[in-house]
Amino acid sequence: MAHYRQIGEVPPKRHTQHRDPEGRLYYEELMGEEGFSSDSSLLYHRGVPSAIVASEVWELPDQARTPNHPLKPRHLRLHSLETSGCPVEGRRLVLGNADVRIGYVVTGTDPSPLYRNAIGDECVYVESGGGTVETVLGTLTYRAGDYVILPRATTHRWLPSEPSRLYAIEANSHVAPPKRYLSRYGQLLEHAPYCERDLHGPTGPLLADRPDGPEGPEGSEGSEGSDVEVLVKHRVPGLPGGVGGTRMTYAGHPFDVVGWDGCLYPYTFNIDDYMPITGKVHQPPPVHQVFEGHNFVVCNFLPRKVDYHPLSIPVPYYHSNVDSDEVMFYVGGDYEARKGSGIDIGSVSLHPGGHAHGPQPSAIEASLGAEYFEESAVMVDTFAPLELGEAGLAAEDPAYAWTWAGRSTGPDADGGPAVYSNS
Repeated sequence: MAHYRQIGEVPPKRHTQHRDPEGRLYYEELMGEEGFSSDSSLLYHRGVPSAIVASEVWELPDQARTPNHPLKPRHLRLHSLETSGCPVEGRRLVLGNADVRIGYVVTGTDPSPLYRNAIGDECVYVESGGGTVETVLGTLTYRAGDYVILPRATTHRWLPSEPSRLYAIEANSHVAPPKRYLSRYGQLLEHAPYCERDLHGPTGPLLADRPDGPEGPEGSEGSEGSDVEVLVKHRVPGLPGGVGGTRMTYAGHPFDVVGWDGCLYPYTFNIDDYMPITGKVHQPPPVHQVFEGHNFVVCNFLPRKVDYHPLSIPVPYYHSNVDSDEVMFYVGGDYEARKGSGIDIGSVSLHPGGHAHGPQPSAIEASLGAEYFEESAVMVDTFAPLELGEAGLAAEDPAYAWTWAGRSTGPDADGGPAVYSNS
């Protein structure tokens, strides 16, 4: 995020001596994107940030993916999934491809282990709940409706203050605001649906041995001189999804940063601060875009006034995703276009490229004359086909694909015709 911040103590010039009151030199760490050619932040540690004493395999939850073949739209009921409760290790893979993975977890109130995603940025949508995320750059507070943006390789841990439902969008790239909303220098422009005032960065810094905390993960004793374990997710060619895990043990606590400055840091953005763009007739999905990564975008569909042309049709027209798969996560209200299909809060719909989709036929006439839609959804559009993770298969509603035809089931086991619904 190209919006400069400074937290804690930093020297007047970069890459010059910075010492503590006793004269000991702080250790610089540059977190930078694209090989020193893009956004970065410069951190000042009390200990050596590369001092590891052990490295062991971390067995990730099942990362296998199953192709959407034969091709069909899918309905996944995420609220039916059981998860372990850990915000990191409890995530179950719902959908994924080589560019992005979507996971889901219902947390308890226990803190997660220290964790770092070395594959790409994470964009975690908080469906419900609240708490804090402690990071090497400081603390974020999160609440329902927040996106928590965590740059690649940011060491952090989740501390839910209440059980939380987390929808984790894990990129294999960086996640940023859409380029069309940014000036050539990176400022959000006047026509953007949000601005820098809506982005909430970390407070801090976090010092592991500070008398008032944090105490660190269980077993760390809160001391920068104690061995501390960090779970690292990283690329491993040959493993399912090309993703593997390592348990790295450090000689000191990573939360030993006395200060940092730069344009690369975690932040939160709440969907209530997003200003929907509306029009005289139905607007296409790109007007709802909030973030983008390599080969995918993230959009919000929020409560809003709808089309005001006297002959407008407020629900979307049927459309074919010839270049993308569309994933809609329904998080609030009553989604007008899919009434009667079984879609409800907690549902995910996957509408793949090659399949024309749109509203239930009955929803079109029912929407005429509507002035306002009370609905909330988070959409991910990908430009490569998505495959189903183990959680996607476990949560599937097998009748969904046939709902536009008014049928309740697909072909039977003997290849017979689909069965019409009595409703």
